Amino acid sequence: MHSRRTVLTTAAAAAAVCATGAAAPAAGAASGHQPASPGTEPPTPATRARLHRLISRMSPEEKVGQLFVMRVYGHSATDPDPADVAANQKEIGVANAAELIAEYHVGGIIYFGWAHNTREPHQIADLSNGIQRAGAAQRVPVPLLISTDQEHGIVARIGAPATLFPGAMALGAAGSRDDARTAARIAGQELYAMGIRQDYAPDADVNVNAANPVIGMRSFGADPQAVAQMVAAEVQGYQGAGVAACAKHFPGHGDTDTDSHVGLPYIHHTAEQWEQLDAPPFRAAIAAGIDSIMTAHIVVPAFDAGEDPATLSRPILTGILRERLGYEGVVVTDSLGMEGVRVKYGDARAPVLALKAGVDQLLNPPDISVAHAAVLKALREGELAERDINNKLLRILLLKDRRGLFTDPYTTHQAVDRVVGVRRHLETADRIADRTTTLLRNDGGVLPLSRRRERTVLVVGVDAAAPTGTGGPPTTVLANALGELGFTATALSTGLTPTQTLIDQAVTALRERDAVVVATYNVTADSPQRQLVTALLDTGKPVVQLAVRNPYDLAHLEGVKAGLASYSWTDVELRAAARVIAGRRKPAGHLPVPVMRADAPGTVLYPIGHGLTY
Repeated sequence: MHSRRTVLTTAAAAAAVCATGAAAPAAGAASGHQPASPGTEPPTPATRARLHRLISRMSPEEKVGQLFVMRVYGHSATDPDPADVAANQKEIGVANAAELIAEYHVGGIIYFGWAHNTREPHQIADLSNGIQRAGAAQRVPVPLLISTDQEHGIVARIGAPATLFPGAMALGAAGSRDDARTAARIAGQELYAMGIRQDYAPDADVNVNAANPVIGMRSFGADPQAVAQMVAAEVQGYQGAGVAACAKHFPGHGDTDTDSHVGLPYIHHTAEQWEQLDAPPFRAAIAAGIDSIMTAHIVVPAFDAGEDPATLSRPILTGILRERLGYEGVVVTDSLGMEGVRVKYGDARAPVLALKAGVDQLLNPPDISVAHAAVLKALREGELAERDINNKLLRILLLKDRRGLFTDPYTTHQAVDRVVGVRRHLETADRIADRTTTLLRNDGGVLPLSRRRERTVLVVGVDAAAPTGTGGPPTTVLANALGELGFTATALSTGLTPTQTLIDQAVTALRERDAVVVATYNVTADSPQRQLVTALLDTGKPVVQLAVRNPYDLAHLEGVKAGLASYSWTDVELRAAARVIAGRRKPAGHLPVPVMRADAPGTVLYPIGHGLTY
């Protein structure tokens, strides 16, 4: 509660929410056609009539199928690798994406790296085209809405050579709506060129809980008004590029210490606290004309006395999102395979209850045969009214129409080559990253390192590979970046829980070098990373600490004189941090969240807005 009071005090002085509507569409995306308009204007009567006629041609099985967005293994819609065929047959009962569409008439496909959907941009474009051809081959041809989680930062399903931008909290540290809008516009152009017309971004959660295990730096920060401005800017950017944005996770996942992937979190905000803290980013997204909003598998007792997760809660999705906030777009569940939505009712009832609560799209059920059969049964027996299903389907089809899928759902390799990972985009990503690195502490002027004074540098710390990076572990990326800036840098990965042997190796290596950079990752009171840092400090050599996930680590590292935050361990942010460490760029970021004292959690160590320079 202490951090929440700090946030609400800061929020009162924040600038007004930017909710001016989406920007003009960007030219030159996808197959060369102008991408679909942002679509804030209501559809014409002729469009509605055309889509109603399409719905009238569908059987109950086809209508139900259109409500699902499903995963599928493989790099190809028709000819995936044998291992992917086996995985599809085991989990879905089909061999490939084309068979999935033919069997269940799904309305959308979600791409994952672990499902081998996103090897490289040309392959992604070919997969998207194959999926659209399968949609066109149905008895009632309907284009599919292809989506992915490309939040950037640590959540990005498509890696290099696509352009990778700093994540949300890094952008929040820069504080520039223009940067957020530009990053989303370029990301949207590249997704569009690969045949992806929906991005499950931006994250609209306000991260006021430093112990939040699932949101953290995926949020723009802890100031509701500042987060709202950044969310609106990204909505404008994505949808201006012709890609549907999706604000998540409604009604707000920022104040929990439970991960809804593995449990059912509770949010104990009062209605008044929710209105002040959680609602502003979603209101801003709606005002900006957002196409879709994703639900959270969280319990909010203030809004649902029955304590159903929000995904299954009619008081939350219909009463608050639809009626109080006036949202008329598509509502999509978070993954139905997550434990938070499965624990109370099971895999057959959850999809039905989600639709009754106000959901339109059902994302990634663990067993689509069970989910599809349950929804179809509920429709045939009258638990779900056909009129309501038709209305949900109309919202989905209107979104597809707004994003140009009925006009031109396909893409080309030429479209990919024109925009994906081109030099101007990569240079823009680096420029934006240069405004994000935050200097929290610099006692005695340790930073910037000097090539004359600290010519040889050891880089130690976490060794988790970046989800979309190409340079290897953070230590390797940092060492290579410092080497390119004129230092002699060596990497030694010591991991999240360094052993005494690794700590001793790091100390021995540092004795032969002039300085050390230690990449820390969510340090806690009992983390072995603290022992590593203490041992490095005891050498008397300059120690530079870089928090590569959440920016709270320095609260547990009292003896560190130079501490920075990059908000991610992805390549673009680590390279930017290296430029700051080397003095090639001045630190320009400011904390978008408060850092509280470890020994007195009610006391602010570094407030929102803190950031040093040199």
